[in-house]
Amino acid sequence: MKKITLWFALILCVNIVNAQTSNKTTKLDANSIVKDADGSVYPYAIWQKLMQTGEYSVKLKSAPGAEPVEFLLYRLTEEQKAANKKRREETVAKMPRPRQSDVFKDGEKFRFDKMKDLNGLKYDFKKDTGKVVVFNFWFINCPPCKQEIPELNDLVEKYKENKDVVFIAIALDDAYTLKTFLKLSPFNYNVIPDGRFYADKHGVKSYPTHVVVGKDGVIKFSTIGLASNTVYWVEKTIKEAI
Repeated sequence: MKKITLWFALILCVNIVNAQTSNKTTKLDANSIVKDADGSVYPYAIWQKLMQTGEYSVKLKSAPGAEPVEFLLYRLTEEQKAANKKRREETVAKMPRPRQSDVFKDGEKFRFDKMKDLNGLKYDFKKDTGKVVVFNFWFINCPPCKQEIPELNDLVEKYKENKDVVFIAIALDDAYTLKTFLKLSPFNYNVIPDGRFYADKHGVKSYPTHVVVGKDGVIKFSTIGLASNTVYWVEKTIKEAI
């Protein structure tokens, strides 16, 4: 009887182990093996950046249960990109408004300052009124700040013909460091270097921080950090303000 009981217990243990193995989830993370169609292996930082462009995606390459688990990096077709964009827009439209900044309150007057960007262009919105001004407080070594740049560039592209909408990126970094960074990672906002003075003046502590100021100089929207619907709300507010 004892032998039968032990044998049954052994079989049960084996089944549990097999079940756990077969139900093991496949996770895509920094340790995953990601290859392209030619078999070239991509480091985590590279394939992550490619996916952030919206031009690429990753799917499971290995057969179920195969080891090691490998993923395939592939370029999306125009139809796939359009479908992804539509799904994303439908999703973010249903999400609640992202967290508001503690220092920029809706309905308050924005305290404008004179500024000069990397190209030498000067801004004085106390005199040059009637503009919708979209601010982004950021710095180079801020991962979420860099992650949202491609989407922010798309937003700038939509309003490039509208002179009543101005995009200002107040960076904490100096001009030389910014110019070096922007050669490889273009940011199409009007970039203000050495912006810590402005950040400190407004009490900005969280990055990125977005602020949309209406034509009347009143804050219409603000948010901190990076949420999946941040840019959606920035654009929504611009449309309402122009």
